[in-house]
Amino acid sequence: MKQLRPAILLTLFFAVFAGIVFPYALYAIGLTMPKQANGSLIKNAKGELIGSELIAQPFSRPEYFHPRPSATGDLGYGTFDKDHAYAGSAATNLGPTSDKLINGIHKKTADGKDDPGNFDGIKDLAIAYRKENGMGATDLVPADAVTRSASGIDPHISPENAILQSKRVAEARKMPVDEVKKLINANTEERFLGVFGDPAVNVLKLNIALDQSKKQ
Repeated sequence: MKQLRPAILLTLFFAVFAGIVFPYALYAIGLTMPKQANGSLIKNAKGELIGSELIAQPFSRPEYFHPRPSATGDLGYGTFDKDHAYAGSAATNLGPTSDKLINGIHKKTADGKDDPGNFDGIKDLAIAYRKENGMGATDLVPADAVTRSASGIDPHISPENAILQSKRVAEARKMPVDEVKKLINANTEERFLGVFGDPAVNVLKLNIALDQSKKQ
């Protein structure tokens, strides 16, 4: 009984704590911040759901800022639908010395088509990034512009990445580049508590701010 009694009491305690107290405590906390608890969803002026602050979208048109490369889904990102569902997240799991990560894979099938297993490496992504943003062949490129995030759906890019894209965006929108840079600064999130992480720019929120500035 000396061993059985404390075992039973501990089992009951943790059953009540982990099965009732803890879940309801989290639920109560969630009620105080409903936006975050429901996925930090963003709606447009018409009340239509357009995305989440937490998940990247595949912007590719020149008048928008582009997110990081991705290894998730057929389009490279999770697919956002009316049920708030995403296809999931994925990473390449390639090490920094991987030849595939650096140089990519570019093969042809027997009929001359691109092999489904082809993969753009850092060098390929850097060439494409420099070309679309009017950069020189040897200009330095931010790491986040040519590497896929661990989740594949990271919604942020570095301020440096955003600044390098600002000229392209400004030209496509016929806006002064200084106005675009002001929007970048206004949408830059600083380090958490001033210490943790690095400054970052949420691509979806920045692109929404761009569209709103045009309407104003």
